Amino acid sequence: MPVAARVLGRACLAGFIAAVVGGAAIAHAQHHWPINDDHISGETTDTVAAPFPVQDVPTAAEQMPPALVQAQASGAAPAPDAPQKVDESALRYFARQGDTKRLEIEIARLRALYPQWTPPADPLAVPVNVDEKLEAMWQLYSEGRLAAAREAIADRRSEEPDWQPPQDLLDRLALAEARERLVNASEIDQYATVIRMGSENPQLLTCGEVDVLWRVAEAFAQTDRQTRARDAYRYILDNCDNQQERLATIQNASRQLTPPLLDELLALERTADGGVGEFEPVRDDLARDAVARGGDDATATVPAEQLARVEQLARQGNAASDARLLGWYYLVRDNHAEAETWFRMAREREDSAEASQGLALALMARGQHEEAEAITYRWRDESDEIRAVYLAAAANLLGTDPRPTLSEDVLGRIVAEVVAARDVPGARQLGWYARAWEQHQTAGQWFSTALRWDPDDEPSAYGLALTRHLLGDTAGLAEIKRIWAGRSDRIRDVGDRRVEPAPTAPTLPRAPTATPRRSESGSQPSEAAAAPQAAAQPRTAAPPRRSCTSHADPRHLSAEAALQRGWCLMDANRPMEAVDAFAVALGGSSEKTRRDAAWGQSLAYLRVELVDEAAVAATAQPQDARRANELQRSILAQRAAGAFERGRYVETLLALDERARIAPERLDLMVLRGYAYLNLRRINDAQRVFEALAATGSREGVKGLAEVRDALTPSR
Repeated sequence: MPVAARVLGRACLAGFIAAVVGGAAIAHAQHHWPINDDHISGETTDTVAAPFPVQDVPTAAEQMPPALVQAQASGAAPAPDAPQKVDESALRYFARQGDTKRLEIEIARLRALYPQWTPPADPLAVPVNVDEKLEAMWQLYSEGRLAAAREAIADRRSEEPDWQPPQDLLDRLALAEARERLVNASEIDQYATVIRMGSENPQLLTCGEVDVLWRVAEAFAQTDRQTRARDAYRYILDNCDNQQERLATIQNASRQLTPPLLDELLALERTADGGVGEFEPVRDDLARDAVARGGDDATATVPAEQLARVEQLARQGNAASDARLLGWYYLVRDNHAEAETWFRMAREREDSAEASQGLALALMARGQHEEAEAITYRWRDESDEIRAVYLAAAANLLGTDPRPTLSEDVLGRIVAEVVAARDVPGARQLGWYARAWEQHQTAGQWFSTALRWDPDDEPSAYGLALTRHLLGDTAGLAEIKRIWAGRSDRIRDVGDRRVEPAPTAPTLPRAPTATPRRSESGSQPSEAAAAPQAAAQPRTAAPPRRSCTSHADPRHLSAEAALQRGWCLMDANRPMEAVDAFAVALGGSSEKTRRDAAWGQSLAYLRVELVDEAAVAATAQPQDARRANELQRSILAQRAAGAFERGRYVETLLALDERARIAPERLDLMVLRGYAYLNLRRINDAQRVFEALAATGSREGVKGLAEVRDALTPSR
């Protein structure tokens, strides 16, 4: 929006002031959340809290306008009808700046302090304050340059001993400084300081400072005062109307509060005209979390309502993630048909390694090994987990009874992967597969290969003994029996006609598929004895770790495992969970692990636009020059964007200038710079930036030039 459009017209301004004086905004601006622990016992009502300073009830002097307090202190009581002198400099300043939010708050503040005061119908019509030095102080305050404003006040007092700064300006500076101290304390987890600063500055605990209320709530939650945290969140939901802030409040509360307390807040949900609750996105995420926990623990109970909600989200949406959650949920409960349905849906929407892994496990449990091998082959190099599932599917396919006739391509790729992975179960099943097709020399080679990779693999030794006996290799059979003497009765009995059928017509081994345990397990087939009297010897491969669909506590992991989980969570676009995983990895003994964890945590914070947290995380471990430069560029870019969104255009330019010193400015950041100049009425600078953009063919540059022309054209 052009800067010119932000300045209210006189007629609109008069109407705006009239609406504000109507009452609602005035009352709202004066309400604070009572932070003191002694003020409430943990139960809140729907009644809006009254102004609340440090004491439980404000004293009469604290409620008086400054003029009355001074008069009372001097012993002189002003006449009841004496006109009160009202400092309207801030009011006129905000009106000229077109800052409607601050103008509204200022009108409300003055109206509450001076009940007999009537706001001017048109502050712009009041003679402009010719005190240029005072005007500069207000400008410094509005730009957030608090130290500079204090310095300007001190300099003028030194030059003009009789000059007194407006009390309003001093109060505003003090409050802004208190806010900075509170935020800084919150950033470094000094929760007691956060609570104390909030208690000492109740003016900060309003709907205009929702971020402060969030920080105070977090401080209470992190110091084991859950009900007080609930009270802070509830204050916002009871009194504040900004829809995005209300939704963010519930999202914050869901990370800090226990389920019963969170349910109390969810009950405060407002319903839109279409009948949709404002907290539906949070309810969706809570349901997803419950189903994810159910996918991690087969004994976890997931309420039917939440399960149905996720199923509805999966059917109605286009994303694959909800279907994957449901696939894991049903897989660990051995409902393989249902798991197959959801994993197939997930793969149709996004053919990923995780969905393919889950589908393969469901298919193997149902004996569909050929399809399981086919769908996982593509992803075999994606991770150790998916490779283990592929090898399990291949071994199960080879061991299917009756033996399948595999194409040369399929058999060739299975052989290549078994050799590359030195997979003992796969090599063993290739031996049984070769025996089934009367390729006994080949079978012997595969059994021998498996034993080279694992000399203690008894099933492979048994297969080799049968093959040596079938080929008439008496010496070879005797050697195997010697090696396994006392360790395997069935190897001892190979060649004994009372136990084993004639070697010319051996019974083929059967390879049953073990039911996989949840997504971490990839089952391997087993070999039955060649003789019909022998029992099957099931064997399950070491379970590969599944992907990070589950919401496991990273504190139970090693530093290296937590690091890997952090990266997995980043890939799954769950950055706040990744932050916790990287935090565990930061405690590892390996310098490389700690360095990578600090890097990952910084990236995770940046993804959710927590710029200050990212900056702190970046300093946890030293990074190489490339990483440090990349982080600094990203942090400054997000800091500039955040400042612009809050209307702090000077801070936007400072961040952009700092970034420009270490890297060329991207086109999108040039657009941000242009509009920051435009909003600060630095028209020539804005025009220069937009002209440079337009020269590159940027449509934003052309649009910006049009807004520059609008700003230069006097309003009619």
